Amino acid sequence: MKRLFCYIGFLFSYIFTLKYYYVFKGIHKYIYTGFFKRYFASFGNDSVINPSFLMLIGPRKIHIGSNVYIGSRVQLTAWEKIGEVPYSPEILLGDNVSIGDESQITSINRIVIGTGVLTGKKVLITDNAHGQFNETDLRKKPLEREMFSKGPVIIKDNVWIGEKATILAGVTIGTGCIIGANSVVTKDIPDYCIVAGAPARIIKRISDEK
Repeated sequence: MKRLFCYIGFLFSYIFTLKYYYVFKGIHKYIYTGFFKRYFASFGNDSVINPSFLMLIGPRKIHIGSNVYIGSRVQLTAWEKIGEVPYSPEILLGDNVSIGDESQITSINRIVIGTGVLTGKKVLITDNAHGQFNETDLRKKPLEREMFSKGPVIIKDNVWIGEKATILAGVTIGTGCIIGANSVVTKDIPDYCIVAGAPARIIKRISDEK
């Protein structure tokens, strides 16, 4: 079957010029979006999912705003149950959010991403971890530890998150913040700050300009 589709594509190359590649790609994107949108708790107008999901779990616990762009090979996981342990996850993406390719958003608690948030590629946003930092859990294999959340993740409006950044559980990121590439955010960030590093530290804030 794969060889048949490949051969059909080869024949099309004699009928259509290379510029039609972008037309086919765009059509594919909207067909893919149309297929998946009904599975979500809500899905706003003009939002697009770029093929294809690397992983999609619990879409009924995921709300997508309007004019949202979800890049290729993104993982969206809202875990209602892992093993025999139940959870109550919720993921909310506000309007005009753009999630970069190969990013991962994973929840057993609650993740809220505000309006106008932009992420680079390979960003991780998680409200959970494999167990707690105590002797009982550390004596177990990571996969045997019960998932644990320190709290929800709240990312307020107009935040820009650089490539390969990690946002950990229990964190609130203030309005208008810039998170540097490769940063690991482990604690709350006030409004209008630039942070970088692992762990992320404030390197500039809007008050510094006054």
